[in-house]
Amino acid sequence: MHTVVVGTSGVTASDVLAVARGGARVELSGEAVAALAAAREIVDALAAKPEPVYGVSTGFGALATRHISQELRTQLQRNIVRSHAAGLGPRVEREVVRALMFLRLKTVCSGHTGVRPEVAQTMADLLNAGITPVVHEYGSLGCSGDLAPLSHCALALMGEGDAEGPDGTVRPAAELLAEHGIAPVELREKEGLALLNGTDGMLGMLVMALADLDTLYTSADITAALSLEALLGTDRVLAPELHAIRPHPGQGASAANMLAVLKDSQLTGHHQDDAPRVQDAYSVRCAPQVAGAGRDTLAHARLVAERELAAAVDNPVVLPDGRVESNGNFHGAPVAYVLDFLAIAAADLASIAERRTDRLLDKNRSHGLPPFLADDPGVDSGLMIAQYTQAALVSEMKRLAVPASADSIPSSAMQEDHVSMGWSAARKLRTAVDNLTRVLAIELYAATRAVELREGLTPAPATRAVIDAVRQAGVEGPGPDRFLAPDLAAADAFVRDGLLVAAAEKVTGPLR
Repeated sequence: MHTVVVGTSGVTASDVLAVARGGARVELSGEAVAALAAAREIVDALAAKPEPVYGVSTGFGALATRHISQELRTQLQRNIVRSHAAGLGPRVEREVVRALMFLRLKTVCSGHTGVRPEVAQTMADLLNAGITPVVHEYGSLGCSGDLAPLSHCALALMGEGDAEGPDGTVRPAAELLAEHGIAPVELREKEGLALLNGTDGMLGMLVMALADLDTLYTSADITAALSLEALLGTDRVLAPELHAIRPHPGQGASAANMLAVLKDSQLTGHHQDDAPRVQDAYSVRCAPQVAGAGRDTLAHARLVAERELAAAVDNPVVLPDGRVESNGNFHGAPVAYVLDFLAIAAADLASIAERRTDRLLDKNRSHGLPPFLADDPGVDSGLMIAQYTQAALVSEMKRLAVPASADSIPSSAMQEDHVSMGWSAARKLRTAVDNLTRVLAIELYAATRAVELREGLTPAPATRAVIDAVRQAGVEGPGPDRFLAPDLAAADAFVRDGLLVAAAEKVTGPLR
């Protein structure tokens, strides 16, 4: 099995995906263990002094003014985990929780948190045993870290609360730890706080969304090319020299992808004599500009994610010179903004795809295709309601595009008086990514049927490869009305699993 080694300098997006989705094992590097031990010595020395140090010998948040005596500090650390494990709502997905745990371990191993090596090792042991704490949808404001979600994970380290075992069954965490020979940790000074103070949940969801959107943006270029072809549009608007004079990188990449898919098509440019067109509609002609802007948004979000993956997010932090300093690095604004930005870009990509689908179904704008791509219009409704479903998905995505990060609700007796809502931004982005997949699947379904209805004209080789692959995947072609939901579900899986991109690339080679 693949193993990810965690050092002191952060991790990569590939590491996160390997652990969260691929079940990779986790090991601590020797460098990380040494850094953990050195930072712990600093915390122990401060804990022995009579002067109060925040997070080491004081209360937390609005209660930070109380000095805590040594005999109560273990109870203090245990209490902060128990009290902060206050999430409610549905369970968060396993991959999100594994990303959350792994990214908290990444910060712990930086040597800036003061956590003992044995606590870090127990975190790795839980991941390696496939034990996934139960984390709930609601409980994070995206500031002071993803507090409630991380607390539920820390609770499992203590052998408390519930967790999902490797077999998918939810049981008491104490039972699961015992079965795998993992001793629950007894937290000492600063450790409870260090396990809770991070942007790890929102960052993990950002990393996974970026991976999914990479595939979906290439998928969108392919479905846009299929729609252009089915509408007998012109590919002259995709010429590299046109995009070179507006040099946005994403736009150029999307245009190049569409042009590669349409190579050697006999459908493009056949504007009908009885319905001459000087230009194609915006949803067709401007596809590279819209998808390209989204691609450039992905590039910016990836830069933010890379910086955060290299960061040590905690409060207070242990510095190499021995100081333990309070800070505001746990504030989720940098991550929250790009999560919201991605939801906006995804909504617009879905919106333009839905407009192309609607054009394929409208006999007044489809340039010779039957109404709703029906076999016998009037007797058959064709894809009429598939477009309704697509419209409903797009409408929800527009609502999800409202920025969560523009909101803030003060908490902790006004000590935490401005929060990022980054966790909420991440949760709605996950829904938006799912919906975008379904929207593109419906465009794919409509466009492949429309191309096949263009009898006497030969589609591009890449288009033919996509049609053949999608039919082999159980998505049926033109014909009388039938139970449509299974076809749409199969098209959804075809896009979601990356099979659409793979089918096109067998002809085009790697797309951008």
